[in-house]
Amino acid sequence: MFDFLPKDVQVTEKDLAQTPPAVLKLLFAMAEEITRLNKRIEELEAKLDENSSNSNKPPSSNSPYKENTPKKKKKTGRKKRRGYRQQLMDPTETREIPPTTCSCGCTVFKDIQPYYTHQHIELPEIVMTVIHFILYRGTCTACGKVAKGYVPDEYSTGFGARFSALVAEIGGIDGNSRETIQTFCSSVLNIHISRGAIQKIVDRASKAIKPHYEAIRDKARSREVNHLDETTWKKNGKLHWLWVMASTTVAFFMVHTNRSQAAFDELIGAWEGILVSDGYRIYQKWVKQRQTCLAHLIRRAKGLSHRQDPELAKCGKWGRAELRRLCKMAKAPPSESEWRTFYARLCRLIALYRDSDSDAGRFVRHLENEMDSLFTFLVEEGVEPTNNFAERMIRFAVLWRKRSYGTKSDKGNRWVERILSLRQTCRLQGKSTFDVLVNAMESYFKDQLPDLEWIRLAG
Repeated sequence: MFDFLPKDVQVTEKDLAQTPPAVLKLLFAMAEEITRLNKRIEELEAKLDENSSNSNKPPSSNSPYKENTPKKKKKTGRKKRRGYRQQLMDPTETREIPPTTCSCGCTVFKDIQPYYTHQHIELPEIVMTVIHFILYRGTCTACGKVAKGYVPDEYSTGFGARFSALVAEIGGIDGNSRETIQTFCSSVLNIHISRGAIQKIVDRASKAIKPHYEAIRDKARSREVNHLDETTWKKNGKLHWLWVMASTTVAFFMVHTNRSQAAFDELIGAWEGILVSDGYRIYQKWVKQRQTCLAHLIRRAKGLSHRQDPELAKCGKWGRAELRRLCKMAKAPPSESEWRTFYARLCRLIALYRDSDSDAGRFVRHLENEMDSLFTFLVEEGVEPTNNFAERMIRFAVLWRKRSYGTKSDKGNRWVERILSLRQTCRLQGKSTFDVLVNAMESYFKDQLPDLEWIRLAG
């Protein structure tokens, strides 16, 4: 009754009978208040312990002062990561090296055959191509007017397609600042260029890749399965949202002022496929097929399992075990009996905690609301049980935002969404972003449409 008292203090019924009613009332009020405060302290401590492994917080929010718990090594069943081997390039020069002297001193050999190719790579001295257009003017001998020579249109900007593509690559594909681009140009290329000129090149690159952006958007809206996610973005310090709609072949980004139904509708257009997402309420309203992210639910269950309250911890451990078991079914589909047993346990978990006012009750009620979206990956081909794919697509944008603090104008927002869409789409299809940018800039200078077939014919 009075849990706040020390353990060596025992209160009997006789003690209570001898206690004045006013004092008893005060003690009961104190007991209720202490119970409420202990519960609040436990909730706040749980909040402090939240990180990317037991909540929906991103990895970048983890405290640098807390060491991550090392993962236990699995003894069996774990695949090794594929290494990245250097590929042999086409040689610009070939040198043959036969054996010279044997260890026995002999210098004559027979059956000489190549056994290994050692590749040596060097960067040649970078020499920029610089063209000076000397413009002349003269007086017409017929009418007396002064006529002038003009720079050809494709050279009018002062910077060629490949140099402009390089600036766009460093600034957008790698997410570097204008100062970094300026330093690189000065140090490596021996070109002294102002930040204003760099910005003009970026603006032209943004216009040049607009057709790619629109083609990526149309392709994304034609896919059967799409992963959606969103993250915060800043424009002049004001909160905006960066949305992504990604499939196995393209990734379409959009910066919007809101995180709302209107923004969601603008992102997807007329698309009506299978949606893979987290449990954000906008996504829950999707009337078509949807797969909710099991990884988000597993992290939430893990957070519950770390709570001091035994009932919360029990619910969290149980829920985490069932959800992890469900996630593994993506690679090992269950038999009919295994499925019935699993489904019965999940329903039992929900029934036990459904009416609770605690975090356990809120968790299982969320599970119940998402029940129709938990198992889509088992019946639809090409659907994953988690939304980790979209989170990987948006990860680079999050790091870019942390370095740059966002953008300063709508023009900057357009550049971000276009270059991010191009970058991630090229990565998904294994294409060189630089080659695509060169083609885009050449087409832009010639006022032609760039090559978009690789986007339209993907997948």
